[in-house]
Amino acid sequence: MLGPKRQRELLNYIRAYGTGSVTEMAKILGVSASTVRRDLNELQERGLVERIHGGAAPLTDDVEPLRPLREVAFSDEKRRIGQAAASHIADHSTVLILGGTTTEAMLPFLGAVRGLTVLTNSLMVVNRLAQYSDIALIVLGGLLRRQEMSLLGHLTIAGLDEFGIDQVFSGAFGIDPEIGVTGTNLSETQTDRSLASSARELIMLADHSKLTQRGPARLVPTTAVSTLITDDGADADVLQRFREAGVIVETC
Repeated sequence: MLGPKRQRELLNYIRAYGTGSVTEMAKILGVSASTVRRDLNELQERGLVERIHGGAAPLTDDVEPLRPLREVAFSDEKRRIGQAAASHIADHSTVLILGGTTTEAMLPFLGAVRGLTVLTNSLMVVNRLAQYSDIALIVLGGLLRRQEMSLLGHLTIAGLDEFGIDQVFSGAFGIDPEIGVTGTNLSETQTDRSLASSARELIMLADHSKLTQRGPARLVPTTAVSTLITDDGADADVLQRFREAGVIVETC
């Protein structure tokens, strides 16, 4: 494959999936890792990507993979994670569920929780929970981000002061034992940080591909995470590092 075509393939891959590792892209393109590194360096010089540890990310404030791709990625793992997360919710509690394909996997399991109140800034969560008449559903207002169908901004944050929230359930672009929870959209950073910090218990839902992955926006430190629920494909050494940081780790 000629250099220009190969670089277009690399750029398309990185834009579609949010990031790309040198090892993974070399395997897909059938070239050496050194060739991929050279191409990424050229793309960075042209202002098209940003080199990150082990690979590259698009040069933009939002490197989150497209939602249709995330919906099908690790769907079985997300279903198990969602079911495990739902088991953490007690009857007559008030929880905040942030938007995302992993947190949405817990929604079908909430119908059995009695007296549940759910706050959310995600219209996807609202749409899927509207069928459960026994769940009190509260929507935090704000500016609509159409790509994710989520609400953000100072109006979203202001609404948090009106409620006593027992637990926050959140997914993330990445969660690292040393860095903490990271995101990709810099314009959402303050909203996501405030939402994640709005209860004493923050429960993170992340399939194994999210562990040690790092986005450009740091949301909360590892010490702010109470529990990490992930799938059994996670690396044991990485999980031990989370435990050493004081996080309760649950695999399913």
